[in-house]
Amino acid sequence: MPHLTTHVLDAATGTPAPGVGLLLATATGDLIAVGTTDADGRAGVGPDLLEPGDYTLRFETGAYFAAAGVDAFYPFVSVTFTASDERHLHVPILLSPFAYSTYRGS
Repeated sequence: MPHLTTHVLDAATGTPAPGVGLLLATATGDLIAVGTTDADGRAGVGPDLLEPGDYTLRFETGAYFAAAGVDAFYPFVSVTFTASDERHLHVPILLSPFAYSTYRGS
């Protein structure tokens, strides 16, 4: 399992968000990995272990909503976080066309 996982839930429909594109990069913009959420809105992204430092996980939310025929305000959502040790990192988002929230999951 990758060091980093995510789960995207579509709050507007009350269902997981499959097919959301993901980009993982260093805070300076160096691309590390890409991925896509599965049918349950989940994905593992990146290597088995991230080096300590700051990273950005970008969720391609605009493309997800466009594919569903839904107008949305955010073309993408970027969540920047710090990896400080070997503990598993889980960065979920709760998504709607006009809002999102995130937290440090387990």
